[in-house]
Amino acid sequence: MTKKIIIFLLYLSPIISFAQEEGKKNYGQIHGNFETIIQTYQIDTIIGVDSADVPNEKALSNSYLNLTYTKGKFSAGIRYEVYMNTLEGYDKRYNGHGIANRYASYTSNELEITVGNFYEQFGNGLILRTYEEKTLGIDNSLDGIRLKYKPIKGIKLTGLIGKQRLYWTHGPGIIRGIDGEISFNETFKKLENSKTRFLIGGSFVSKYQKAESPKYNYPENVGTFAGRFNLSRNSFILSTEYAYKINDPSSDNATLYNYPIFKSGNALFINASWSKKGIGILLSALRLDNMSFRSDRNASINDLSINYLPAIAKTHTYSFPAMYPFSTQPNGQIGFNAEIFYTFKRKSLLGGKYGTTVNLNFSQVNSIKIEKIKYNEVDTLAHYNGYTTDLFGVGKELYFRDFNIELHKKVHKKFKFSLIYMYEDYNKKIIQGKDSTLHADIGVLDFTYKISSKHAIRIETQILSVNKNGSGEKNDYGDWYTGMLEYTFSPHWFIAVTDQYNTGNTHHNSAHYYNFSAGYVKGANRIQVGYGRQREGIVCVGGVCRFVPAASGFNFTLTSSF
Repeated sequence: MTKKIIIFLLYLSPIISFAQEEGKKNYGQIHGNFETIIQTYQIDTIIGVDSADVPNEKALSNSYLNLTYTKGKFSAGIRYEVYMNTLEGYDKRYNGHGIANRYASYTSNELEITVGNFYEQFGNGLILRTYEEKTLGIDNSLDGIRLKYKPIKGIKLTGLIGKQRLYWTHGPGIIRGIDGEISFNETFKKLENSKTRFLIGGSFVSKYQKAESPKYNYPENVGTFAGRFNLSRNSFILSTEYAYKINDPSSDNATLYNYPIFKSGNALFINASWSKKGIGILLSALRLDNMSFRSDRNASINDLSINYLPAIAKTHTYSFPAMYPFSTQPNGQIGFNAEIFYTFKRKSLLGGKYGTTVNLNFSQVNSIKIEKIKYNEVDTLAHYNGYTTDLFGVGKELYFRDFNIELHKKVHKKFKFSLIYMYEDYNKKIIQGKDSTLHADIGVLDFTYKISSKHAIRIETQILSVNKNGSGEKNDYGDWYTGMLEYTFSPHWFIAVTDQYNTGNTHHNSAHYYNFSAGYVKGANRIQVGYGRQREGIVCVGGVCRFVPAASGFNFTLTSSF
């Protein structure tokens, strides 16, 4: 830890010297933010939490402090993290405290240089995206050096090299990458005023990891390539990206056939949208084939992912529609998403006095169509491809299907409501590795009544009904019902009471998952306290997920920015 602090001070020293030379009155600025989450744990056998599930500490905490210093063309920052010990559901390798990230950066009109920890994304992230997502316990920042250069207007070049963060250490692989992008309308004056906007870009990313297997001839250098283009005109936007990865045998693709697969991988992502006042259409498609890409071939779960494979399904905010979220399948999937929204005009038959908005969404993900190759240990020890596939072939196995319709209506200047119906098919065997395909019908009704300019009441009701399995009982935890009452006293106070109830089955007892919470907000500061139960399940953000265990107790959250 002392070594990290010394290195950071070395990064910071040129900035301090520069500030001193510029004059005593101009020392630059410091900004930052702080967050702490504390949760207590207690025995609650009704929801399956016994003494073995309650941590010895009884109370656990995740805390973060970010500090950023800026002075002219220079900036530097640190993040101090404290896990005492980490909350249940997060990887225990986070336990501890110290400076997790630190960086220094210089930016001129054409050049930007960053050393230390940084986050970067090439295109849609199909071959490179490093990011932080506290909800999932992910921070795969690169620790190294990054250069950004703009030689002429409309052209951007990025080069980088580094190692990924792995909790308090680094992954074994070295990542190297370069990305280039040109916006034709900015670069060429003749196209400057054109209504048609056109952009193309390309990326190359490789990882190096020493091959130490006595059995398999692993490649030490694995390269990926990607090309993309964006086309827009008026309200129409079309973007697409294709990525290709050379053979990259790993623990991810070995799980399919019990042997590492030396097959190349590829990904194709297409996104199109069109909108004008009152109407909008969004279409997207994603095909993945053997696209897991990590800086350690033996890593698993959410560790050391170099790339990001976007979710093709809609992200839901209400608890029951989000109960069974789709997790992107890097080994192989093909799917699409279509969404349309329409607002009926005010004073029309269906619009009424304030207008009515309807949103339709449908997404489906299947397996890719493959033909397995017989494994011969003598002949294909180092070059087993596993299978062949057709680029546009759709497999028979359904992974996920979601049809939902939303109605948003303001009835009175003080009263509005939202009504949602969702039909879902969810392959738990593929997504979670257990049980079979589950079907759910979900309904949501959300009322908000504005008592006055500062006082409002919101009532939310939800229902989730699942199908029966082969044994004649309800799948998973059975059906669910929830009710929520929230009172807001703007601009500072809010209080909420929630109860989720599941009917249970022979494997799970029925239970009430109640929660009481209250909060205070002032400026950039937010405090929330609560008490209740947390149901077991998975939490997903953008197709990346983590498991959340059942828990019961108090919780406290504080966030602040300055």
